Amino acid sequence: MSLPTALFRSLASIKQDLKEDIDAVFNRDPAARNSLEVILTYPGIHALILHRGAHCLWQNEQKLAARVVSYGSRIMTGIEIHPAAKIGKRFFIDHGVGVVIGETAEIGNDVTLYHGVTLGGVSWNNGKRHPTLEDGVIVGAGAKVLGPFTVGKNAKIGSNAVVVKTVPAGATMVGSAARMISEHHDEKGNPLTTKVDDAKQQEKAAQAAQSKPTTQSTARATAFQAYGIDPSSQDPVAEAFAKMLNHIQQSEKRLDQLQKAMCKIDPDFCQKEYDKLCLEDIDVIDKEDMDEAKDK
Repeated sequence: MSLPTALFRSLASIKQDLKEDIDAVFNRDPAARNSLEVILTYPGIHALILHRGAHCLWQNEQKLAARVVSYGSRIMTGIEIHPAAKIGKRFFIDHGVGVVIGETAEIGNDVTLYHGVTLGGVSWNNGKRHPTLEDGVIVGAGAKVLGPFTVGKNAKIGSNAVVVKTVPAGATMVGSAARMISEHHDEKGNPLTTKVDDAKQQEKAAQAAQSKPTTQSTARATAFQAYGIDPSSQDPVAEAFAKMLNHIQQSEKRLDQLQKAMCKIDPDFCQKEYDKLCLEDIDVIDKEDMDEAKDK
C-alpha cells in the first residue's frame, strides 16, 4: 500500500471516529448545542483526540513522544490518560477534570466517565494492574475503580463509589464508607491488646520481636499500597456479616436435623419448609468474604 493511500485511509478513519465521538456527546449531554462548540470547548473530546495520537505513537515504539503528547493533554484538559491505555469507540468523558486512566486499563465502546474518576491499580507489579470496562459502562463522578478486574457490560458505578472487585454485567455499584481495618486498633482507633496465655507462645512472641526482619518483610511493611488499598485486608463489616451468616446456616442445619428426628419419633409431626437465609440475601459480602470467614 502506497504512502498517500495509507495516509488517506488514516485521515478518513480519524474523521469517522471524530464524528462518532461528537454524536456520542449529543446523545449523552443535553447541554451540547452544536458540533463547533463541542470541538472547541469540550475537554473530553480534546483528551480523546490527543490520546489516539499518543496511543499510535506508543504502538510504533515512539514512547517518549507518546508521553510528551499525553503530558500536554493533561496540562490542557486536566485529564490524564496513559498512552498505552486501550479505548474503544464513542467514549465520552463529561466535564473531565481529575480523570485518571492507567496504563493497562481497557475501555470498550459507548463507555461514559464523569469527572474525578480513577481507573487505577493496587500494586507495583508489572502486567495487568488496571480495570477493564466493557461496552456501555457508566462511572459516576469521583468513583474509583481499582485493580485488574472486569466491569461487565452496561454496569453502573455510582458517584464516589470505590470498587475493588469484579462487577457483573448490568449491575449497579454504590457506597464508599471508609472503615478502619488495622490489626492493632478497633474501629474507634483504640489499641487492641493481645493476651497470650501459653508460656511457649509468649517466648516465641518475644523472640520474634527481637529478631531482625527479613528484606522481604521489611519491603512489604514499608511499601506504599497505591490508593491506600491493601489486597490482603478485609472489610470488618463484611467479615462480621460473613461470620453471622455462617452461624445462621449452621443453626439451620441443626434445625433440619432436629426436624428429621421429630418426624421419626412422631409420624404425625408435620415437616414444614421455612425460608432459609442465603448469601444473595446479604449483598454487602461476596463468596470470597464468606469463604475467608469460614477459614478463620
